[in-house]
Amino acid sequence: MDRSSEIREFLRTRRARITPEQAGLAPHSGPRRVPGLRREEVAQLAGVSVDYYIRLERGRTQGVSETVLEAVARALHLDEAERAHLFDLAQPTATTRARHKRPLAPQRVHPVLYRTLDSLDVPAVVQGRRTDVLAANKLAHAVYTDFEARPRRERNFARFVFLDEAARRLYADWEQVAGDCLAALRLYAGRNPDDPQLTELIGELSLHSDAFRRMWADHNVVAHTSGTKRLHHPLVGDLTFDYLVLAVEGDPEQTLTLYTPEPASPSAEALALLASWTGTSASRTQASEETHNPAS
Repeated sequence: MDRSSEIREFLRTRRARITPEQAGLAPHSGPRRVPGLRREEVAQLAGVSVDYYIRLERGRTQGVSETVLEAVARALHLDEAERAHLFDLAQPTATTRARHKRPLAPQRVHPVLYRTLDSLDVPAVVQGRRTDVLAANKLAHAVYTDFEARPRRERNFARFVFLDEAARRLYADWEQVAGDCLAALRLYAGRNPDDPQLTELIGELSLHSDAFRRMWADHNVVAHTSGTKRLHHPLVGDLTFDYLVLAVEGDPEQTLTLYTPEPASPSAEALALLASWTGTSASRTQASEETHNPAS
């Protein structure tokens, strides 16, 4: 990924969504040629020269200070995920640069985490880089899709959401789910722009999904920690889960997501019914550890 292009489009789309009134500026008389804020207005709000901000938006970030980036983030009303993304794009650390120059080490799921999946009575998924599915219990496979039955490169949530028609039928709020999935992928891309598997994934999704191309151009980023998923399962009907995303100790690019229905709710009953019909529990298959551990 080209950092100059990424930061240009990210800043352009962020300032396009804010009106002068929202930014606390006096209303502008006469027609405006651009949506949202002008570059001159962002510079004014951030307390930097217009030339300086224009250079930043053009991707010329050499020597940019954290103070300036913080000022721009405040001027554009960036949330925490967007602020982190701006810093990733504009000011990669020496450690990050060095890491990008060598292949990423394979991700491995800790045996204790596998045992944790075995013990859970709710759907649970371990995700790694690029929304890759590294492990999941059988109940998660029954609710979403059997990732272990897929070729290794297709064990990926973004591929499932954008390229599998079953996902469109499964998610009641498909547009929201797809947008969130893509925004998380772009946040990862800001930290790992030289990941060749990321480049391959983005190329594949761009080629085969009009929705992905449209949403990718929005340059949205988000860090998921919790929320609600509404599904329409082909066997048991409507399901509503609250989900919680937990960091995995020892690998900052692994997360464990738990999907829990409200106790004694129709969704809890439907989930129990699904488990009984499909003969599943929270246990994973015997081959899970072997098939997922080599993933990178």
